[in-house]
Formats: sequence, C-alpha cells, structure tokens
Amino acid sequence: MKIGILGAGKIGSAAAHLFTAAGHEVAVSNSRGPESLRELVGELGSSAQAGSIADAARFGEIVLLAVPWHREDALPPAELLQDKIVVDAMNPYRPEGGFFELRGFTSSEEVRRRLPGAKLVKAFNTIAYDHLESRGRIDLPVEERHAIYLAGDDPQAKRVVSELIESIGFAPVDTGSLREGGRLQEPDSLIFNQTFTAREARAFLRNQLHKLVDELSEDALPRALEGLAEFRRVKPRKA
Repeated sequence: MKIGILGAGKIGSAAAHLFTAAGHEVAVSNSRGPESLRELVGELGSSAQAGSIADAARFGEIVLLAVPWHREDALPPAELLQDKIVVDAMNPYRPEGGFFELRGFTSSEEVRRRLPGAKLVKAFNTIAYDHLESRGRIDLPVEERHAIYLAGDDPQAKRVVSELIESIGFAPVDTGSLREGGRLQEPDSLIFNQTFTAREARAFLRNQLHKLVDELSEDALPRALEGLAEFRRVKPRKA
C-alpha cells in the first residue's frame, strides 16, 4: 500500500519504519520541510520519500495523522483527503499540559469536522512509541500480539486499517464507532497505553461490559436490552 505520513515525530517515524519493513511505500512529511527528513528517508530505504504535507496527502491511499492535535495548520486541505482512509493517531493534548475541552465530543469527531469527506479511523493513538517500535511480532498468532485499537464509522475503512495493523505484527481490536469507540481510546481511558494482547484486551473489555450492566439505572436498562436484541438479529446465536 501507499501510505502518507503527516508528522515525523516519534509515532510517525516508528510507523514509517514498520510500514516499509512490511513492504509498504511511504511518503513522510513534517512542518519543517522535506530537507529535514533526509536522514529518516535514508534509514527507510527505497520504499520511502519525503515531501510536503500536501505531497504526502496526495501520495497516500491511507494517510496517517501523527501531528499535534491542536495544529490545524499541520493538516492538508480537506479536498486532498476526500474519500481517502485517514488514520487519526492524534490525542487532544494542550501544549501547556492537560487536555482540550471538547464539549462532549471525541477528539476524532473534531478531526472529522476539520476533514469532511475523509474516511476517518482512530488508531495508533493508544500505543506508546517505544511499544510501537519494539512489540510488533509477525511470528505470533494475531490473538497473542500486542493490541492496537481502532474506531470508526466506515466498516470498509476499518477492515483496511485492521489489515495494515496485522501486516506490521500487531493485532487490531475494534472498539466501535468514532464516538463511543473513540471515547474508549482517549488518553484518560482504561485501555490507554496498556500492553494487552488482543485476547487480553477483549477479555478486559468484556469484563468492563459486565460491570457496566451491574451499574445500569432502571431507565437505561431497556435501551441496553434493545441494543442486545439488535445484536442478536445481526449475529444470531450459534447452535
């Protein structure tokens, strides 16, 4: 695949190394310009090139956002990402510390507002860069690999990102929609920067669901039962 990477910091650089090692082509960019990326591109080899932010956006079938969340000027014009799969690896940190107030929305919902028309998938934001560098294991069964979570509203985009995650030695774990799943992936969540395998991650999330059921108020229980009924209509219980 051709992957455009916006941001060549710790996450962007680690991802670039993993993508090229897995046989993908990358175009990397940052706010300082292509010349500043000469050393990184030299490390990555012939499958990599440096360019402007717009160049990387045009190049990628998938575009990874690994720039500071508050830097809207670090994003390309929205029309360059129209109908493309865009992976949001950003978190809403304030430069002075803490998090931006999002008025009930998730950070990726805000990114989608900035980039209408993109097929946005939130992923690579819950894993520390050193874990991304060192914990990929293509020799392990997928369920025994380090989990990378993803959320989004486009099923096909999530399938493509899941395949990308598997190709670099990690395990995709789907947390749901961009709103509810995205909320699970924010920096103050229980799964953020945990070293769960996919098997452990799913067991942990199921356990959290059990706890949630015990805490449901009487007025919330009917809505939960409706959701369960809908799930069973889509996925009937096996005999």
